Amino acid sequence: MEKLRRFIDWAEAHPKVWLDCVRIYLGLGLFIRGVFIITNTRAEFVQTLLQRLEYPWLVTVALLHYVALAHLVGGLMLTVGLLTRIAAWVQVPILAGALLLHRGEGLMTTGQSLELSGLVLFLLLIFGVSGTGPLSVDNGMPKLKPDAPA
Repeated sequence: MEKLRRFIDWAEAHPKVWLDCVRIYLGLGLFIRGVFIITNTRAEFVQTLLQRLEYPWLVTVALLHYVALAHLVGGLMLTVGLLTRIAAWVQVPILAGALLLHRGEGLMTTGQSLELSGLVLFLLLIFGVSGTGPLSVDNGMPKLKPDAPA
């Protein structure tokens, strides 16, 4: 019980670490989504984009490359905490577009694309404003344990 109390005390003393855990999870999810887009060109996302947008094929291909690259590189940058604000803001237009793309589906559908797009957009906006925390490359990955008194 004492170990649990010490962990709770530590957790309360380091609230930004928990926000960093969310950032790392978000970054990994975006990276995996980027890999999925690249490796699965017949995915529902790609088909939906091609059907709903009536752009010339060159614009559609450029848009798909932007989305895949932003998710891959931006996801990795978010995961390690490298240029976090830039990595988040580069992906905001993608998720705003996803919200527009899925707005007709409504809430509580089986795919839940609207809810997930909204959640990811919300988290990206948070990290776009707040930046990175202590568990990041930008901050030099400081020690989480307090120094022992000399």
